[in-house]
Amino acid sequence: MPEALAGLDRLRHFIATATRLATPAGLAQSPDLQAAFAALIAHDDWLPEACTVPHPQYYQQYLLHCDPLERFSIVSFVWGPGQQTPVHDHEVWGYVGMLRGAEVNQRYARDADGRLAPRGGPETLRPGDVERLSPQEGDIHRVSNAFDDRVSISVHMYGGNIGAVSRHVYDPATGLAKPFVSGYSGAAVPNLWDRSAAVRACLPAQAA
Repeated sequence: MPEALAGLDRLRHFIATATRLATPAGLAQSPDLQAAFAALIAHDDWLPEACTVPHPQYYQQYLLHCDPLERFSIVSFVWGPGQQTPVHDHEVWGYVGMLRGAEVNQRYARDADGRLAPRGGPETLRPGDVERLSPQEGDIHRVSNAFDDRVSISVHMYGGNIGAVSRHVYDPATGLAKPFVSGYSGAAVPNLWDRSAAVRACLPAQAA
């Protein structure tokens, strides 16, 4: 990503890159897409303040952009101290990039009795780290804020409009799956395309 980019220009640039990589059928995970996503979350100067606000009880999922054809979406996850998800899946591929703080990811897999057991040990994501999710490779996991005394923020990209995808939460003890649709935490329409200030700054000065 060009060093001259800053602020929301970084997000606009990434969205343009993802849109160019997409086909009418959708957008697939690729080395080029993952590299562009990693370049986005390598900087911490672009996430709008309104998309960093925690809730005292629940983690927040703020929509940053949804492709008009719903081929991909980008959200910020804001974790209050000690907050975590239930065990869940996604039904679409995804990337998770850590922006601030840290989060712990514990993956799960079914055992011989159909129950869900931890698959490997917990993994901690720190700023700049990117994790890849794929239903084909097993994407059932639980995510939690690594800190009990501060907010953590991650940025996620999914291969669909994740807030409207029907997916599942699980009871690990029984393996029972329950359908859920996450929705989004904010009702405001994202507005990252107002470039009027930058355009005005390039206009010639008006004669007195």
